[in-house]
Amino acid sequence: MNWLELHIDTNHAGLETVEATLSALEIDGVVIDDEAEFQDFLENNHQYWDYVDEDLEKAMSGKSRVTFYLEANDDGFAKLGKVRIALQRLKESGADCGTLLLTMDTLQDQDWENNWKQYYKPMEIGQRLLVIPQWEQAEAKGRVPLILDPGLTFGTGSHATTRLCLTALEQRVHGGESVLDLGCGSGILSIAALKLGAKEALAVDIDDKCLTVAYDNAALNGIGKDTYTVKVGDILSDEALRAQIGGGYDIILANIVADVIIALAPMVHSLLKQGGWFLCSGIIDTRAEEVKARLLEAGLEVLEERSSEGWFAFSCK
Repeated sequence: MNWLELHIDTNHAGLETVEATLSALEIDGVVIDDEAEFQDFLENNHQYWDYVDEDLEKAMSGKSRVTFYLEANDDGFAKLGKVRIALQRLKESGADCGTLLLTMDTLQDQDWENNWKQYYKPMEIGQRLLVIPQWEQAEAKGRVPLILDPGLTFGTGSHATTRLCLTALEQRVHGGESVLDLGCGSGILSIAALKLGAKEALAVDIDDKCLTVAYDNAALNGIGKDTYTVKVGDILSDEALRAQIGGGYDIILANIVADVIIALAPMVHSLLKQGGWFLCSGIIDTRAEEVKARLLEAGLEVLEERSSEGWFAFSCK
């Protein structure tokens, strides 16, 4: 099936008006790109990021755009005509809505649902793991296969921070361990731990989408809820969640960002079993020394340090 991908350029003040105009035409599935909201998110969520891609910043610069989709058939083109008329009336009304420039691209289902998959291939990680996308086939050749369908929301395992953490993890799982995965996303780390021989794993993320994605990925690997549990919440602020998580874990994984790792550091000992490992990653190089210092202040011993592509990971006890 072919689709029309349509963009309306407006300004921050006009976003709500444009969205309401489309809704009146029974077009409600829209995507909003807005630099003001993007910058507001960055300003108010420093704890969740350390680095913003320059290309992304450039792409968002000055942007206030509404994107929507119509089928490329008679009905779709008829509705497009109504959109053009509505936008012209909006211009004539004198409303502060920017240029209201309407542009169009034509695409097929697979263009926007599946094209990203061509860039994600089986990856050998460390000495033991082979990460295989669900839609690919690969011979394990003695490695432990980890089948993954991250969707468009979570990482694929190809990022340096994930590879660093997986490499550290495979050296610490020898069989029978209990694992806590903080900021689990697709579940790749905790599922890998179970595939490598861990006895049980608890995965936690602040994004409720992790419930579906992580459990689905576990099922792809033959892992059930008898050994794998996923919870949603913020361990830093939710006392009830901390009580549910408990302690006594052999391995704690945290592939997050520097500020969250720093905040977690003081509570790691209460979560770890005596002699257990805290494996943390997602630390950009400009903050590596700061994070290391705070881990030491929390009474953790940094025994191993790994780096790749400007990112650091620490293995601590």
